[in-house]
Amino acid sequence: MASKAAPSCRLVFCLLISAAALRPGLGLYTVNSAYGDTIIMPCRLDVPHNLMFGKWKYEKPDGSPVFIAFRSSTKKSVQYDDVPEYKDRLSLSENYTLSISNAKISDEKRFVCMLVTEDNVFEAPTVVKVFKQPSKPEIISKAPFLETEQLKKLGECISKDSYPDGNITWYRNGKVLQPLEEAVVIIFKKQMDPVTQLYTMTSSLEYKTTKADIQMPFTCSVTYYGPSGQKTVYSEQAIFDIYYPTERVTIQVLPPKNAIKEGDNITLKCLGNGNPPPEEFLFYLPGQPEGIRSSNTYTLTDVRRNATGDYKCSLIDQKSMIASTAITVHYLDLSLNPSGEVTKQIGDALPVSCTISASRNATVVWMKDNIRLRSSPSFSSLHYQDAGNYVCETALQEVEGLKKRESLTLIVEGKPQIKMTKKTDPSGLSKTIICHVEGFPKPAIQWTITGSGSVINQTEESPYINGRYYSKIIISPEENVTLTCTAENQLERTVNSLNVSANENKEKVNDQAKLIVGIVVGLLLAALVAGVVYWLYMKKSKTASKHVNKDLGNMEENKKLEENNHKTEA
Repeated sequence: MASKAAPSCRLVFCLLISAAALRPGLGLYTVNSAYGDTIIMPCRLDVPHNLMFGKWKYEKPDGSPVFIAFRSSTKKSVQYDDVPEYKDRLSLSENYTLSISNAKISDEKRFVCMLVTEDNVFEAPTVVKVFKQPSKPEIISKAPFLETEQLKKLGECISKDSYPDGNITWYRNGKVLQPLEEAVVIIFKKQMDPVTQLYTMTSSLEYKTTKADIQMPFTCSVTYYGPSGQKTVYSEQAIFDIYYPTERVTIQVLPPKNAIKEGDNITLKCLGNGNPPPEEFLFYLPGQPEGIRSSNTYTLTDVRRNATGDYKCSLIDQKSMIASTAITVHYLDLSLNPSGEVTKQIGDALPVSCTISASRNATVVWMKDNIRLRSSPSFSSLHYQDAGNYVCETALQEVEGLKKRESLTLIVEGKPQIKMTKKTDPSGLSKTIICHVEGFPKPAIQWTITGSGSVINQTEESPYINGRYYSKIIISPEENVTLTCTAENQLERTVNSLNVSANENKEKVNDQAKLIVGIVVGLLLAALVAGVVYWLYMKKSKTASKHVNKDLGNMEENKKLEENNHKTEA
């Protein structure tokens, strides 16, 4: 038995050696696997009925074989060769499918499945390809800013841990950036980690920017191959601050106002349209040829009308780049003559003037005791009603808050003037005496009476209006009397008298009363006589009515008797 087995083993060994040397190919079969996944390689051979065992091997770069797994068809046992890089990573199934866990770049080899019979060796090679998706590309080492017309490094696009290596592309606003001499310079580098065999790709971009790149997004992408084909991953957008020189200067007045008035504070602000904007400027005030160096603002406080003029500012290193603005400081002056409290006598003349001086046409309004006047006051001969509080007010409508006003308090004084009138009651029993007084300050009125008679409602007075009022009394004198009205104020005491005659004779009054009584009595007697006559007439009318009714009754009785007689005859 031993002698028979020995030739058989020698035959198998020879077949394995020759298979390893000749490697008859059945065509290349490729298995693609992602880094870290499990590589699954079917044997792709039909299992012969007289199979003795199956083996897997891989080939070194020099072509020498390395056996890694063995499975007996009879004992159903699996043995793995002592290969350090595949320790605890291999699995050989009953159908001779080989699995390699945790795929690595070093697993990218040519593996061969071998099925061995007593008289032959069958082989099926499989090529393993391992792919590793790179990290998302990132723009690093970004330039803090870019300057127009200068070629400057914008940044670097980096993508790590790729296998195989990928390719990096730059984009501006979504469009591919192609290298352009002295405008777009792209330098690509790749580096492999000797341990992991993974690649890191780096692409640096030098770029000459223009103002058209303001707010333009820059991105980059990495294109790589994976198990299912080519793929592309994009970076986040990067927007760069674009520096460009100032091309124009402007000047502003702060705070912005429709108009500036005396007493305001003015802040001049100079701006350049460059980026970054200039931080210092030269400010030129009216009439001053030399500029004042300042930051981008210059403040004038409590300006006066002489500050009106042209204000300018320029760049410090380019004085020809200048801007200007015209400023008008508005003013308003008012002079009222006379003003304050003025006391004049009635009948005096008083010229009044309100003089306006302004930077523009101003409106003038006169008020008296808070009531607007249609025209300015003019006093050629003062009256008491002219007294009051006068206000001259002016304003510039275009300038908010620019108003002026002056006041005149006019007092019109006069000595008391008296005029007396009387009015007799229609009955003749009383008389009303009125004392009309005019003057300012208000005169006090006092009555005195000479003679006999009663005084009724002695102190009835009217309201004091425009320096005038009156006092009246009602009297019923029994004899001729004299009434005296005295009016007195701080200027003078004035007296006036009026003679009042007694009431008419009382006998005339009695005769009139008797006449009235007689008329009333006569009317009553006439009414009584008329009543008696009417009563007699009515009594006679009732007697006649009774006789008529009696005759009518007799006629009816006779008629009934005749009717009865006719009935008896029948």
